[in-house]
Parts: sequence; C-alpha cells; structure tokens
Amino acid sequence: MHFRDKLIAWADLPQWREALRQLRQTLVVTNGCFDLLHLGHVTYLESARNLGHALLVGVNGDASVRQLKGPSRPLHTEVDRALVLAALESVSAVCIFQEKEATRFLSAAQPDLYVKGGDYTLDTLNQEERRVVEAAGGRIQVLPVVAGKSTTALLEKIARL
Repeated sequence: MHFRDKLIAWADLPQWREALRQLRQTLVVTNGCFDLLHLGHVTYLESARNLGHALLVGVNGDASVRQLKGPSRPLHTEVDRALVLAALESVSAVCIFQEKEATRFLSAAQPDLYVKGGDYTLDTLNQEERRVVEAAGGRIQVLPVVAGKSTTALLEKIARL
C-alpha cells in the first residue's frame, strides 16, 4: 500500500470505519497536532497501535493548531503532517479534522479505544470528548510519555542554536 492511500478524507471516514466493523477489527484512535515528529511521537503511536487491529490518527488542521499552539505554528502544513504520519508502519490511516477539539472527529471515528498521551489523565481529558467515546461504547487509555521528548522542548533547543 502506498502511504498516501492511508490519508482518509473526512467524507470517507464513516465508510472506512464501517469496513473495520464488518471485519470485527478493534479500532484504536488518537489525535493531535504532530507538528514536528520525534521519538516520543513514534513510540506513543507504536504503543497505541499494539492495542488493537488498526490505528487511526486524527490530525488537527492548520487553523486549529494555531488556536492551540500560537500564531507561529504549525511548522508544517496539515497535509504534510498527515502524510508523514501515514508513512509510519504503525499508522493504519490518518484523517485531518478542522476543529480545535476532537469531539466531532471522535463521533465520526467511533473508536473502540481512544488513546491519549501521559500528559493527560481521565480528569484532564476534554470531558466532551470522553463522553462521545464512552457513549459509543469505547474505552479510554492513557499511555506514558517518553521522558524528555516533546515538540516544545525540541523547538526551544532549536531556538537556542
């Protein structure tokens, strides 16, 4: 499969999800900006993928990254970020969503398992996202962060050069 084929258009997401259901495959979903891919990201994504049959990554669109991270971000366009993720073996598919919160994306994806990084807890997770996942019968799992690996720390290091 060509990695570009892993990019799922928003309109095609429900049909893609239904195909997995027909195969009785467990869908793991995560989401984020993934602006500057690093070891922390790929470790996290591999761990998430190992929890099910397929890993779908939701990528925040450019406007929502600016809302979340500030006017100087993202460094890479939403399509570039999505395609870099799609090239990873652990990633089954990638879908770009435009909202700041992942609620609508999660409602469409209907994950069996929603995975977030260790900088979240069940209490600090967006509670609307949590309700959407749990109302559809999904579970939530928090994975540990890779110590010392973050986009913010990497950008700070680059700025000091």
